[in-house]
Amino acid sequence: MSEQTVRTSYKEAGVDIDAGEELVRRIKTGVRSTFSRHVLADIGMFGGLFRASFGNIHRPVLVSSVDGVGTKLKVAFAMNRHHTVGQDLVNHCVNDILACGAKPLFFMDYFATGKLNPSVGEQVIQGFIKACKENKSSLIGGETAEMPGMYADGEYDLAGTIVGVVEESKILTGKKIRAGDILVGLPSTGLHTNGYSLARAALLNKYSINEYFEELGTTLGDALMRIHRSYLKSVFPLLSLNAVHAISHITGGGIRGNTMRVIPRGLGIRIDWHAWERPALFRLIQTTGGVPEEDMRRTFNLGIGLVLIIDAKKAGKVVSALRRRNEQPVVMGEVVKEFERKRGVR
Repeated sequence: MSEQTVRTSYKEAGVDIDAGEELVRRIKTGVRSTFSRHVLADIGMFGGLFRASFGNIHRPVLVSSVDGVGTKLKVAFAMNRHHTVGQDLVNHCVNDILACGAKPLFFMDYFATGKLNPSVGEQVIQGFIKACKENKSSLIGGETAEMPGMYADGEYDLAGTIVGVVEESKILTGKKIRAGDILVGLPSTGLHTNGYSLARAALLNKYSINEYFEELGTTLGDALMRIHRSYLKSVFPLLSLNAVHAISHITGGGIRGNTMRVIPRGLGIRIDWHAWERPALFRLIQTTGGVPEEDMRRTFNLGIGLVLIIDAKKAGKVVSALRRRNEQPVVMGEVVKEFERKRGVR
């Protein structure tokens, strides 16, 4: 008995090249709108090309970062809202390199899904486009991967890589930090892109994502989906004051965990946890989920998305400049000597 060969196409195997081409058609005009004069390659090349010309930067140092959106995507899937998660990712990456003193040059994305829906992909990438334009960063390339069986229906994952530049002498390393420096926090818009596994466990086992909360002023889903903000426009111009010794982007690990990453050996930080009002969403997570205070502090930004460590003599000048930029800076602590921290300074 002879065996008959069964013919199977790539599309029948679950990969639709036509859908990928349709997505490119939908996004190419928007992607091009992010290009600066330094971008040398159009969409479709095997690599993104960017002219390395940095104007008044005499000893340029490239700064790169890669990140994802995490399980905030689960909330996006539940709400069928895809146009903001790209903004979350770009802004997160921008803040990471800002913490080194850098401004962005270009961004590249990775979008992976089990079955490509060009409409959903377009919404996600339009988010990248919007945030890239807001942060003056070029979206010079990306990868769309359709991988049958890897993801649940309707789900996807995102990652992004950013590259920026800083003058070598202006890199924020934390080496200038001294005891007495002031911690100034800038408000977050919400959870940003961290702590969603805990937030979902605490809230969504009890409440509907569409439930309205008076204290939030919106639905639970809307509160959870608030966009991770970029601090670039408010903070980068202030670096020329030579008053900011370090910047901490408050992501996983919380305020203390992230800020200690830039503190030199022999020093610690004293945080006044009562210097700002904790936003209602964090209070709701803690009370509903019975989350211990230590877990709250180690997991969430608690309403502070960026911490500036500032020369005490210039702190007033920086705070005033931030207020002129419509920020609401919070003087929230100081740098202390290590022996003070060991004596119980929190």
